[in-house]
Amino acid sequence: MNEYRADIISTVEFNHTGELLATGDKGGRVVIFQREQESKNQVHRRGEYNVYSTFQSHEPEFDYLKSLEIEEKINKIRWLPQQNAAYFLLSTNDKTVKLWKVSERDKRPEGYNLKDEEGRLRDPATITTLRVPVLRPMDLMVEATPRRVFANAHTYHINSISVNSDYETYMSADDLRINLWNFEITNQSFNIVDIKPANMEELTEVITAAEFHPHHCNSFVYSSSKGTIRLCDMRASALCDRHSKFFEEPEDPSNRSFFSEIISSISDVKFSHSGRYIMTRDYLTVKVWDLNMENRPIETYQVHDYLRSKLCSLYENDCIFDKFECVWNGSDSVIMTGSYNNFFRMFDRNTKRDVTLEASRENSKPRAILKPRKVCVGGKRRKDEISVDSLDFSKKILHTAWHPSENIIAVAATNNLYIFQDKVN
Repeated sequence: MNEYRADIISTVEFNHTGELLATGDKGGRVVIFQREQESKNQVHRRGEYNVYSTFQSHEPEFDYLKSLEIEEKINKIRWLPQQNAAYFLLSTNDKTVKLWKVSERDKRPEGYNLKDEEGRLRDPATITTLRVPVLRPMDLMVEATPRRVFANAHTYHINSISVNSDYETYMSADDLRINLWNFEITNQSFNIVDIKPANMEELTEVITAAEFHPHHCNSFVYSSSKGTIRLCDMRASALCDRHSKFFEEPEDPSNRSFFSEIISSISDVKFSHSGRYIMTRDYLTVKVWDLNMENRPIETYQVHDYLRSKLCSLYENDCIFDKFECVWNGSDSVIMTGSYNNFFRMFDRNTKRDVTLEASRENSKPRAILKPRKVCVGGKRRKDEISVDSLDFSKKILHTAWHPSENIIAVAATNNLYIFQDKVN
């Protein structure tokens, strides 16, 4: 068992410009990093990320009706596009979504008439002159304030939130239902998907992830524990119980085993930036689907196929239930996802090349170049290879993010955040 540690990173997300990077952790905290502006005399320090703001987003709670503890762990963070000087982001734990405003203050008002310098009210009888308050410069302060709290709408644990392209609504998904919210209304949401059977004993699948289409505000997808993806259109009906497209790959009978259902469960689903493709991650593979072809994926990438023979022990230590995420680069040409032993994988869709890299303190000194790693399955092991039997399954890369326009990636390895970028000559 992993001991409980509040600083374990549970989500990573760049904002729409890539200038900010937010992480959430098991202790309910959100840490925002800001990219430094490039200085003329330090050209090699191209955009390092430094801590910009840290705040407590969620606290542990207790549901007295169900006698259940509600963890403070941040499950997902999603940024809203910037409209003014302030930044807005959504963060969620298992039950409650919050909208946070992050803003800067570098001036403070001075010279009040009715208050003294400490802020206490003065006796009006002692006021003999009228002063005009002025704004004085002060040290920069970054404030995070909760603007909306969206609560009491989920019976089960929230696994996804997704901001709609209309920027007026967003959805939150739990194991059995997906709700649609308006940013202005906290006491009411619309249930758009409900797969809960009348008799819970007939339950055969759960919702594992959901995301809005990047350009069409009426379309969204959700994935299931049975390895299927449903595309829904909110124009068709208010309750999207009937999907408009259903993506599923028929199972290869020769690969059938006791673990087939568990490893086919989809842990993440992401639209490409273009909106043409969907990427899904299951336990062993990443698949890319064309929205126009439902019967099979157009690309399948093996993340760590060498674990197929280890599924029994991975089942016993519960690793087989790990939920790995996947991300696209800005041009949808490369995809990235995590693995064990602090390894993460990149697949180039055009050249069909793939690489395994490692995020660890030993090999990540500033400006060091990452060396590709190789896992050896059997037979003789080369000097630079690592044996599949010596992989550390407690070190896993579940959460990664890719800068929206540059080759900068963020990789969360337990309680460490690594930021890598293309080598600059």
